[in-house]
Amino acid sequence: MIAWLSDAHTWIALLQIIGVNIVLSGDNAVVIALACRTLPPKQQRLAILFGAAGAIVLRAVLTVFAVLLLAKPYLKLVGGVLLLWIAIKLLLPDNDGDGETDGKAGIYAAIKTIVIADLVMSLDNVLGVAAVAKGDVVLLVLGLLISMPLIIYGSTLIMRLMGRFPVVITLGAALLGYVAGEMAVTDPVAVPWIEANAPWLHMFAPLLGAVLVVLAGKYFARRKKRAVVEVAVEQQEPKP
Repeated sequence: MIAWLSDAHTWIALLQIIGVNIVLSGDNAVVIALACRTLPPKQQRLAILFGAAGAIVLRAVLTVFAVLLLAKPYLKLVGGVLLLWIAIKLLLPDNDGDGETDGKAGIYAAIKTIVIADLVMSLDNVLGVAAVAKGDVVLLVLGLLISMPLIIYGSTLIMRLMGRFPVVITLGAALLGYVAGEMAVTDPVAVPWIEANAPWLHMFAPLLGAVLVVLAGKYFARRKKRAVVEVAVEQQEPKP
């Protein structure tokens, strides 16, 4: 153990894992911020902490099997579709219409969203971490644990920006749509056909994903607000 700690290569690899994890986790911080933005402050802290912790644990497990998983066909296509749906849902208003979600259900929903979205988006990210760790599970886990507070701080900062500048919410969801499009065109099934017939999709698909999320999110948000208004009007109308 002492020899392991005194090895300069160990510390260099650890710093590299932390650096790669932070650089590649910008979109993960956006998901955390989007999922928790409507919770009360106390519940925000709990959801961020447990959501990030759950995501880190799953990411560590995923990294161990990264190469095997990423070679599977259709996995990234399915992940891209799932991430699109998550991004669109994060743009929808709350059911109560007051911009704040209460109760344990809100925390659990936020944690579930964070973990699922992080797992999907980490399909690519873990390759960089796995390459640096070179099979050293202890080094991998240490790097992820040290990175966790920095990811939490980043998501908290983004959440504050969302509170002051609502356009950041739309930009964050668009970023998730961009990542979803990027994932889809790098699936092992899609790559050969795209390279041979439509290489422009590598640039167009991520942009299409971003636009699709924003347009679909705004459309469903308007429908949901309209439904809430109609229910409120019906409740206020005097019964015959």
